Amino acid sequence: MQAVMPTVEADVAFGLGRLNINNSEVRSRVSKALDAVGMSEYLQRPVQTLSGGQNQRVAIAGALAEACKVLLLDQLTTFLGEKDQMGVIKAVQNLLDISGEVTALWETHRLEELEYADGAVYMEDGRVIMHGDAASITKAPNIILFNTIELLRQELLYQPPDGE
Repeated sequence: MQAVMPTVEADVAFGLGRLNINNSEVRSRVSKALDAVGMSEYLQRPVQTLSGGQNQRVAIAGALAEACKVLLLDQLTTFLGEKDQMGVIKAVQNLLDISGEVTALWETHRLEELEYADGAVYMEDGRVIMHGDAASITKAPNIILFNTIELLRQELLYQPPDGE
């Protein structure tokens, strides 16, 4: 996520400039979008003072303000602390609940995030290995093995051989 404007308000409004809408509508959309992601109190705050999770929520607000129909979320919670991870996840959930017309396609390696998914696809080497509801995917033997290896890597208890 790369902020392009100096304040939260200006950053969320940035993409609206190409939509040919009046200032009142821009302000209304920005306000509603920031409310939806729990960031309204940061309206005039400089974006460089935000945490990683707050920056992610501002980016989601920008997409909401533009009335995007599909959100492509790639490793959305990577490099975020636990509090910011939950804030971002709740912001996406709130957006989906409020809108009803937005679809989120979420790519992640964190199996714990699947509990928020309506469905899931597991891929290896660019191929779909399985798809279905999130609960059945997380219980599959190869997923459990993958998750165990990832957890060991994160704890620096396992280093894969070269080439993996």
